[in-house]
Amino acid sequence: MGDTLLPASAFLAAWGFLAMNVATPGPNVLNTIALAIGSGRRAALGAALGTGLGITVWCLGMILGVAALLAAWPLARLGLTLVAIGLLLWFSSRYLRNARAGLDALRRRAPPAPSGRAGVGLRGGLVRSLSILMANPKALTTWLTMTAIFPVAQAGPRDVALLCAGSCVVAGGVHALYALAFSTAPAARAFLRAAPWINLGVGLFFAGFAATLAVTLLRLI
Repeated sequence: MGDTLLPASAFLAAWGFLAMNVATPGPNVLNTIALAIGSGRRAALGAALGTGLGITVWCLGMILGVAALLAAWPLARLGLTLVAIGLLLWFSSRYLRNARAGLDALRRRAPPAPSGRAGVGLRGGLVRSLSILMANPKALTTWLTMTAIFPVAQAGPRDVALLCAGSCVVAGGVHALYALAFSTAPAARAFLRAAPWINLGVGLFFAGFAATLAVTLLRLI
């Protein structure tokens, strides 16, 4: 890899995709909310820090691994793009199904009620969040998609460093906002009521992203 710096659009596309994925309700988000309710902002901010660190590990591992793969086999880019399109459509279908289930629950006046996790400190929140993220299959599929969205083959050391640092800030920042905003049960319930609409928007966004990648793939062929 050369010591180059890619256009800002390459980073913004990757970080935008990551932000949408990190912000949607899932194990890590619900863990941060539960810690904020039960143990306070300190524990939830520890979870945000753990999320940022975990994302950095995933970023370095996946980007460097895929860079080595592309150097040995340039046609792998085509395969990764196909994988990314499939994963984006899978993400989209999951979020759209969750949106439908959530809207059905709201119509029945049965929104999910968050439960707190008490007795956890800053370090405990960090370790809990990091363990959830590193063992979450969604993280693997997310970074497989990221490696197709981001032009790994043209990336230099500074590009990789900037991508990983920015990803850490994006993921940690989103969870820090959750930690600060959802430290009470009413706030968390309000978020969960909005979750179906968030899922709907993200599902449509990912479907559009898949269509964009498909157009790019046709140009490659």
